[in-house]
Amino acid sequence: MALGLSVIEFFDNTGQQIVHRWPETGSTDIKWGSQLIVQESQAAVFFRDGKALDTFTPGRYTLSTQNLPLVTGLLSIPFGGTSPFQSEVYFVSLKVFTNQHWGTAEPILFRDADFSMVRLRAYGIFSVRVSDPQLFVNKVVGTANVYTSDALQDFFRNIIVSRLNNLLGEQMKSILDLPKYYDALGAAGKARVKDDFAQYGVELIDFLINAITPPDDVQKVIDERTGMGVVGNMGQYMQFKAAKSLEEAAQNPGGSAGSAAGLGMGLGLGMQMPGMINQAMQQAAAQAAQAQTGSAPVASTIACPKCQAQIPAGSKFCPNCGMAVAAPGECPNCHAHTTPEEKFCPECGAKLG
Repeated sequence: MALGLSVIEFFDNTGQQIVHRWPETGSTDIKWGSQLIVQESQAAVFFRDGKALDTFTPGRYTLSTQNLPLVTGLLSIPFGGTSPFQSEVYFVSLKVFTNQHWGTAEPILFRDADFSMVRLRAYGIFSVRVSDPQLFVNKVVGTANVYTSDALQDFFRNIIVSRLNNLLGEQMKSILDLPKYYDALGAAGKARVKDDFAQYGVELIDFLINAITPPDDVQKVIDERTGMGVVGNMGQYMQFKAAKSLEEAAQNPGGSAGSAAGLGMGLGLGMQMPGMINQAMQQAAAQAAQAQTGSAPVASTIACPKCQAQIPAGSKFCPNCGMAVAAPGECPNCHAHTTPEEKFCPECGAKLG
């Protein structure tokens, strides 16, 4: 940037300055005939006595009454048009500033159809450019000597979050449907905040939502619900939880699983696990066969012979007490085939009946 009275121009080596004032402090004397050079990606707002008198587009200008017609009525030229006057020039970058980040400093409270009140965090990116340099300088920059993209990002972040809060309530009912709403929320968000940006002389080019996430405790509930959907019914879900307990106990041998009670439970579950897995596979096969044939099941539940709890028909073990449940004509110990006349299992010798 030349600070002399002959040439006035500015180059931004950082690429982050939206507005740069010349001179950086106060005003300076500018004589008629001085050269003003505005680059292709710039506009220059000319100020005198605190007023914006004109905006120059890219090009080279000689400061005179011909290029500054508004100045003519404000200046007396007692020295043949050569007297200096106190002025300043604001160089405004007109390029698109990309990859501007926005995000929620505090979680947004959202009324969810499945989880009642939920706090959500959201973040994304946007890109902007100055569309009205004079309006932007007057409303946003003020008398600052430098205004950067970081300052603009901070200025508009709260506007975006405020509009997004309203959009979530209008567009979405449950956070379980979040992924399919990202594009719709992004488009609606851009349309909603576009006018907010325009009133400051800024054009919103792009607006994207990268993620909207619930708190960790809500995410844990969603993960458990997903697990329940995978395993099917409640009996299978209890088997799934038992398997998880065994895994956690194995990773923490010095904890409660190391006590006598914990060890006994672990051994019992370990003995039951093959039957649980077999039972789950049999139930899945039966449901698939039923879906293909359209036939209804003969019996949905039976009573456990030990604790009398209602358990799924065909279960090998009771999910309530762990008791082995044998089907008619089957050894309760090894599940080998038997006949009604046999008193002991021909395979393992266990007593029958």
